[in-house]
Amino acid sequence: MSVKNCEKLEKSMVKLTVEVSAADFEAAVEKAYRKQRGKISMPGFRPGKAPRKMIEKMYGAEIFYEEAVNILLPDAYGEAVKEKELEVVGYPQVELLSVGKDGCSFAATVAVYPEVTLGQYKGLEIPKAEVKVLAADVNARLKEMADRNARMEDQDRPVKKGDFANIDFEGFLDGKPFDGGKGESYDLEIGSGTFVPGFEEKLIGMAVGEERDIDITFPENYHEGLAGKDVVFHVKVNGVKVKELPAIDDEFAKDVSEFDTLAELKKDVKAKIIAEREEAGRQAFEDIAMEHVADNLTADVPDVMVEEQARALVQNFARQLQGQGMTVEQYMQMTGGSVDGLLEEAKAPAARQVKMDLAIAAIVKEENIEVSDEDVEAEYQKRAEQFKMDVETLKKYIDRAVLHEQLLRDKAIAVVVDSAVPVKPVVEKEKPKKKASEEEPAEDGQEETAE
Repeated sequence: MSVKNCEKLEKSMVKLTVEVSAADFEAAVEKAYRKQRGKISMPGFRPGKAPRKMIEKMYGAEIFYEEAVNILLPDAYGEAVKEKELEVVGYPQVELLSVGKDGCSFAATVAVYPEVTLGQYKGLEIPKAEVKVLAADVNARLKEMADRNARMEDQDRPVKKGDFANIDFEGFLDGKPFDGGKGESYDLEIGSGTFVPGFEEKLIGMAVGEERDIDITFPENYHEGLAGKDVVFHVKVNGVKVKELPAIDDEFAKDVSEFDTLAELKKDVKAKIIAEREEAGRQAFEDIAMEHVADNLTADVPDVMVEEQARALVQNFARQLQGQGMTVEQYMQMTGGSVDGLLEEAKAPAARQVKMDLAIAAIVKEENIEVSDEDVEAEYQKRAEQFKMDVETLKKYIDRAVLHEQLLRDKAIAVVVDSAVPVKPVVEKEKPKKKASEEEPAEDGQEETAE
């Protein structure tokens, strides 16, 4: 095997032209003969016993060429990649150029890991907002806690907006039930917008035990089969409940926390909100910094890297759907999309992720970052304490190589973040309001109202 040419193409593609000697090709043809002779019938010979020369005389010397090429090509390609020290990405596209008793030649076009030139990655000015927590924020969190601890009280009256109505329902299209249109003992919050537009409003005024037919027209953008269709829902109200929120006072604090007073609970809630926002701010600061690094680098990224990352994103999305009890096919049916469309949408975030990965790898190389065995063991110990697990048990769930790679990434990101300079975010100034003399007069018949 000899590499006759190694041509660099656009998008970090490389075209290898490889020649295989007559001797190597002859050895591959002999292997092909031994592999296929049992499948070839020859008069006067038992299956698998016909000499190669007899078979070639009857069927032509080329009978074993295709299999011979299949036998030698993987090794020849691998040796060529090794000889040229290429870091290939994905699978090659192979073109057979010539084949015969004197040997064969082929061209293999494959993507390679791109050359990366880092731009500025240290001392970046990154906007970072000051963490503020207002009394309104604390009160909103307390209201959420009160909502979670609310009691549902039965009501002996017709349905009102804001109530929780327990209903049985069944939908009919052209007098026939349709799939997904039936439910029993369903608790529906009136005004939540959970059901198709118009449904919840038409329950208002219904009494407990009352049954009613409700005419509904599905939206035009609803999923195929029901979009724009007129249907009838037969509904029965089984019960009406209203959410009773507890008073937010000292007794509430005792019920929902370890504190004796509302003042102590408020202090704790404020501290937790501050911690949450500081963590969110830290993560946002890190994300923006790394986006700057990715934007500053130069690399001719091959399409295959983006396509592979896009497929990975779609597969991850499919796993998330599966965790919610839904398949990708069902999601496509609901949204009217397609898997190809999903892959196309994933390409933009995939391209950003690829550039981010390239940036991190380049920083690791530039900074000579290393992760020792002690670093990995310390991380295992830290996570074991975090998850309250035995270290050896944790190692069964977290692959050592994966953890090693994560620590490398963390160290590379730390180089960027630790050297970054926080600056105040730029706030766009509101346009000055027009003076009274500059304002347009109100139209005849309209009154100007002071704000």
